[in-house]
Amino acid sequence: MSAAFGKCFDPNGARYGIPTYPWRYAPDGLATRRQLRARGLRPGGQPIAAQTMRISRRRQSGVQVAYLYRVDLAKPVRPMTSRKWGALALAMLARRTCRQCGITYSYCLPTSLGMCLLCAHPDHSDSPRSI
Repeated sequence: MSAAFGKCFDPNGARYGIPTYPWRYAPDGLATRRQLRARGLRPGGQPIAAQTMRISRRRQSGVQVAYLYRVDLAKPVRPMTSRKWGALALAMLARRTCRQCGITYSYCLPTSLGMCLLCAHPDHSDSPRSI
């Protein structure tokens, strides 16, 4: 057994407080939020049953964690109503509309600028320089 595997294997929860399994080694009957969503389910307010962990060089903490929920306690996903669809469409329209000039683009504008690129950088022109 490798050291990384041993660090992530704690089925009793003595080290981390909840049962911990290495990545892809969780027992049947447990699933992440994404796995539940793929089955048309949601956690439904149940507490976290376990976690799965793996070593990660990208994370500052050195590990990546995914929480697991019990599939038998999961509830079905609430269906989208017409009002929810309308609110989502308006929110996406607001993300694509420049606050400065009012033009609606086919892509979401960068939130770091809060406006389109033409309004954020008016000194740069799109036309090539004439020599």
